[in-house]
Parts: sequence; C-alpha cells; structure tokens
Amino acid sequence: MGGDYIVGGVFSIHNYLHTVKHNYTIIPEPPTCTGSIDSRELRFSRAMVFAIEEINNSTELLPGIILGYQIYDSCASVPLAMHVTFQLSNGLDPVFYASNNCSQSGMVMAIVGESGSTPSISMSRIIGSFNIPQVSHFATCACLSDKQQYPSFFRTIPSDQFQSDALAKLIKHFGWTWIGAVRSDSDYGNNGMASFLDAAEKEGICVEYSESFHRTHPRSRIQRVADIICRSTAMVVLAFVASGDMKILLKELSRKPSPPRQWIGSEAWVTNPDMLSFSICAGAIGFGIQQSVIPGLREFLLDLSPTKVAASPLLTEFWEDAFNCRLGKDAAKDESVCDGTEDIETIQDLYTDTSQLRITNMVYKAVYAIAHAIHNAVCQDMNAKTQCDIFTRIESKQVLSQLKKVNFSKNGYDVSFDANGDPVARYELVNWQKSESGSIEMVPVGHYDGSLPEGQEFLINRNLTWVEGATQVPVSVCSDSCPPGTRKVLQKGKPICCYDCIPCPEGEISNDTDSPDCFPCPEELWSNAERDTCFPKPVEFLSFDEVLGIILAAFSVGGACLAIITAAVFFRHRASPIVRANNSELSFLLLFSLTLCFLCSLTFIGAPSDWSCMLRHTAFGITFVLCISCVLGKTIVVLLAFKATLPGSNVMKWFGPLQQRMTVVSFTFIQVLICAIWLGLSPPFPMKNLSIYQERIILECALGSAIGFWVVLGYIGLLAVFCFVLAVLARKLPDNFNEAKLITFSMLIFCAVWITFIPAYVSSPGKFTVAVEIFAILASSFGLILCIFAPKCYIILFKPEKNTKKHLMNKN
Repeated sequence: MGGDYIVGGVFSIHNYLHTVKHNYTIIPEPPTCTGSIDSRELRFSRAMVFAIEEINNSTELLPGIILGYQIYDSCASVPLAMHVTFQLSNGLDPVFYASNNCSQSGMVMAIVGESGSTPSISMSRIIGSFNIPQVSHFATCACLSDKQQYPSFFRTIPSDQFQSDALAKLIKHFGWTWIGAVRSDSDYGNNGMASFLDAAEKEGICVEYSESFHRTHPRSRIQRVADIICRSTAMVVLAFVASGDMKILLKELSRKPSPPRQWIGSEAWVTNPDMLSFSICAGAIGFGIQQSVIPGLREFLLDLSPTKVAASPLLTEFWEDAFNCRLGKDAAKDESVCDGTEDIETIQDLYTDTSQLRITNMVYKAVYAIAHAIHNAVCQDMNAKTQCDIFTRIESKQVLSQLKKVNFSKNGYDVSFDANGDPVARYELVNWQKSESGSIEMVPVGHYDGSLPEGQEFLINRNLTWVEGATQVPVSVCSDSCPPGTRKVLQKGKPICCYDCIPCPEGEISNDTDSPDCFPCPEELWSNAERDTCFPKPVEFLSFDEVLGIILAAFSVGGACLAIITAAVFFRHRASPIVRANNSELSFLLLFSLTLCFLCSLTFIGAPSDWSCMLRHTAFGITFVLCISCVLGKTIVVLLAFKATLPGSNVMKWFGPLQQRMTVVSFTFIQVLICAIWLGLSPPFPMKNLSIYQERIILECALGSAIGFWVVLGYIGLLAVFCFVLAVLARKLPDNFNEAKLITFSMLIFCAVWITFIPAYVSSPGKFTVAVEIFAILASSFGLILCIFAPKCYIILFKPEKNTKKHLMNKN
C-alpha cells in the first residue's frame, strides 16, 4: 500500500527457498518459496498492516499523514532476505523537481523485521550504510546489540543476553547443576548458547553436552543429536532452538520411545502454540515474551473476504490451504473451487488464534515506534494541537535519530530503547501443563523483570507441572550433594559438578552441604563421629572413679594399713629379743616412712592441681629417701655389730643411736634441700597435654624442671645402690641374726623396680604414666615391707619358740 511514508516489512512466511541450479546462460528466474505457509508469521505481517491502518485512522499520531507499507516474504533465507533488503533500500518511484534534484520519495523510512537473527544480521549490514533503521520483532541475538557493527538496528524483543542470564538463574533456582544443551546452528542459537554458557558457569552449572543442528542438515545429523539426548545422564535439557529446528528434532525424538527429559526452552519455541502438539515436552518451562492484548486485532484478522484474499498471493495460498479449495476458475479436475461460503472463523489455525499474543505484540510495538519517530520528525505540538507538515520530506537518518529517543506507552505496554537499541528485558515464565482434556496448554507461572534490582528480578507465583506430570522438582545433578561431614573432591577429567564425597579426617569437620574443604577443630575441641560438629575433647586423668584408680588406691591404703599393723605388732612385742635385736628405733622409723610411701601414691590419683603436682613429687622423693636412709642405717648397724665383736674393737661407740639418727636426718635433709631448690626454681604444675592423643586431652603434672625430677630420682637410686652394696658385704655373717640378706633381697627388688620404671615411665602415654609411677612406688614399698618385716612377724606371731636370745645367737 502506498502512502506519504513507506514502512518496509520482512517476515519468514515460508520456511524454505526453492533452489535452482543456474547454468549462467540465461537470466535466472526470481527466487520462489516452497513449503506450507507459517500461519504465525502470516499473522505477524497482518498485525503490521493492522497497526499501520490504526495509525492512519488516528488523530493524535501522524494526523493527516498516510503511512504505506511494502511487506516481503524472506522464506527464512539469508539470500532472499538480502534481496528484498536491496529492493526496499533502492526506492520505488523517482520524483523530479524543478531544480532537477532527484529524491527517492519511495525509499522506505524504516523496516520491520526480520524474524530470525541470521537474516536480520545480513539485512542490518546492508541498510546500516544507508542509515535506514531496522526494528526487529523477533531477532534476539545478543550480537545485534553491537552498535559498531549494527548502528541502525533496534528491536522490541529483549536481547538473548538477558534471556541467557534469566535461564541460568532459573536452572540454578531449581538446583539443576548437570544439564544437556542443544542449539540451532545459526547466529540465534550459537550466540544465545555462548551467552548462556557464560552465565551458567558463573552460576556453577555444568553442561554435559552442547550440540548444534539445523533443519537443513541431513537426517543423520539430527539422529545423532537425538541419540546424545537419549543416552545422556542429564535429566534437564536446555534447547536454544528456533521453532522450525525444534520441530524437526522433536519429530526425530518421537520416532521411538525415549527416556523422559525436562525441557527448558528459549522464547523462540517454548511460546509457539504450534509446538504444543509434542507430548514429550509436557512439563517444559521457559521464558517468553509477556502475553498481551491488542484490541481489534482478532476482528481484523478474521475480516477476510474472497475479494480481499484474491488480491494477495499469500492470502490466496493461505485460504486455499485452509479450506482445501481453489480460488478462481483454474482449478484442476480433482480440486474443488472455493464458492465464497468459506468461513475463516471455523478453522483452528495459528493465524486466527489470538489467545497467546506475544511476538505479535512486538510487531505491533515496532510499527508504533517507527510511527512515533516519524511523528517527532515532521510534527509539532502548537496550541494543544498537533500539526504535521506533509510537504516536508524527511530522510531515514532523521527517523533513525528520533527512534533512539522514543518513549511511549501503548495498550499499557511501555516502548523505549537503550543505547544498544534494546528494550527493557521483561519475560513471562511459562509452563506446559496438561489440561483435564489431555491437551497441553501454555500456562504463565511467573515473570522476570530485568529492570528490578539483582535478586528480585525472578518470581514464581503458581505451581508448576514437571516432566511426566510430576509435582516434585526433578533432580539433574552429576553427583549428589555432599552432606555435612564430607568434602568435595573433583573427579579427574570431569566438570566441577562431578565429584566424590570424601569423609573429613578425624579432628576436622564440614558443617555445610557441598563443602569444598574440611576445617580443623580448635585445639581443645574434636570432631564428632559424623564430622559435622566440634565438641570439647574429653579430659583424661587417673581418677578415683575408674577401675585402675580404685585398684591402685586400694593397694596404697592396704600397704599403709599393713605398715601400721606391722608397727603395732612390733610395738606389742617390743621387749622380745627379735625386735630388740633389729634396732627397734630404726624399725619403727622405717615403718613410719613406708606408711608415708604408701600414702604418697594417693596424691598421684585425681585431677592435677598446683598443690597436688608439687606435693606428689616432693612427698615421694622425701619419703623414699627417709625409707632408704632407715634401711641404710639398719645395714650399717648390722655390719658394725659384727665388727664390734672382734677383740679390741670399739666401733659401735662411733655409731650409736645418736649417730644413727643423724645419718637418717642428714640423708633426708639433702633430699629436702634438692626438692626445695626444685620447687623454688621451676616447680611442677598442672598442664593439658594435647600432643599425645589428638582426640582427647591428658591432664597431667608437668615436671617444671626435668633436671630436678631426675636429680630427686637419682639421689634415691644412689642411696639404694649404696645400701645394696653394704648389704652384699654383710651376706656371709651368721644366718640367724643376719638381717643383711633380707635387706639385700629387698634392695634387689627395689632397684629392679626402679630400673624398669625408667623406660616404662618414658614410654607410657597419658594417665598410664602416672599409673606406672604409682606401681613403682607400691611395688618397691611392698618389696621393702615384705622382705624386711614379714619374716620377723612370722616368727613373732607363729614361731614364738624361735623368738629367743639363744636362737638368735645360734647357740642351740
């Protein structure tokens, strides 16, 4: 249709171009389209006509100016899209003025189209040089936002960059980290998938496979893609595919039973009602352009009389296909002739279906955007009235300049463009749900608004239905989430979503799902069995509540009681020869020191404290020196007693009772002095030993100064060895009176115990170190009391006939 200003339109009303082999000897015929008409694309072109007629009838927008149009069918072919672009760019009818200036009055002011990204790219490269604006309703390739390459390109549909980000967030929202991906082998599919893969990587989503195909590829290529989808382990498949390509793939998948797959669709096919016939996609979700309402469009689409149809070859083809008849008198014998009674309202076709107006509204908005740009270039508001200069001729570059500034609202939908020629990204989340009748319906379940702050763009406002009618979100992961207590270890050669869950080692925990690392517990805490919590390490020490502590305490008290009983027996028979002959004063002092030795072992049991740590080692050292000093005194008395029987010997006067007491006090005082220096310089103290066992704390007494401890122990050992040597020297004295043999045997036991104590003490861990020390104290103490006093008590209690001076002097 002619007019003051012409708007071009390019739509893919057919899907295939008839290819002819040229012999280059004759002029080739004009290209022709093949295949059936795409009713949806036909509706797009008719919506453009409707919008132009609506604008021409408007008194507010371009009053007094008539918009014309030239609409072409590109057959979804790049060569034909370029061909019609040149036709639109070259102009239609030259007009000559008096000045002989030639003006291309018929050249289009702008072009609406094309539906595909690849044809749109080719068109934009051509018309960009002529500053002719192009406003696409369906070309979503993010590459078209590059103003360096496509300076005159605009679109009313959001860029795939926004859709790719939205799809990645949608997939992440449902916890899918392992997906498959297929795409159209075109600018739309390849660029859209590249944007999606970048967004998916940022969201931590792994792609098992990414395959491309095109409807013009051989069937073997389509079969290969279908086989990969069926064999894959990913439950979710993202399809960034054009409608025509998706239809071919779904037909291939429908040929044989295939495992259920949860489809995620791009807007190119997921909102196409023509795709709802494929039941294998039931439960599919994806983003589409918002559903809209265009008042009066349905009536316009249905207002087709045979006369109007006959005036348009495309409408004629559509009419004949819809009613299976021929317009005109050139029908073949086996074909019926349309008789004029056909009613377009009776057919079920995408052309007449206005229940899902999405992309159609993009066409509608594109025409209005161009009209507003022309209006702003030729019209002015004067005295609250709009006046347009119909005599002023404008050029397309002026329309291009005004398009960048347009900002209006039509039917409640805002129209504006950013610096890249893109609109604000707003999508509707749709879900393919089965109705009660069994048919699949497209149900809006949420929306996405790119103008909202990050984290608030995405909203789901109703329940979704998934693959096979499930109500639970399907699972699509390479590896199940690692529970707390484990860490993720990537599988070699596989994406980051494929990993093994390794339990945390002892002492380390992870309290988050899918933790990449285990974290060590603080020094005084330890991990539980599940490795997800740190709890205080159990504190271990030799206590009175445990069996070992009770046994050692019982032996300690029992030994002390034995020493007291022995002392009582000796005191009861203190006048008897055997008690008097064995230096009763030293014997009582020895029994007293043995009692202290037994009791000092009790200080080693229980929780260590500052006082108990200092007491246990010093009390042990002093009481044992007192004990050994008494034994040493008795040994010296035995030796000197026999030396004194020699003629002229007065040895005993030099080692009388006073000297014996001084000897014991002197030896003991040396040990007291050693302990005092030890306590003064570096006393023992309680400490938490964290190095022996990782899983528990050993509460023990640190020596403070190891030198002090070993000096105390060494002094005891020195006295014991000295006593042992003296006892050996007295071993050949008369048997009956000879106490030296008993002392020798007791010192032999004492030395053996403490010699074996040293390696046992050093190598025993934890509380067993204390137990070894207590055992050594008790063993040596029992050795002394049994070896020295048991024979005498036996004679006193059970063999009183031997408790005589004659028997002791061996004069029977």
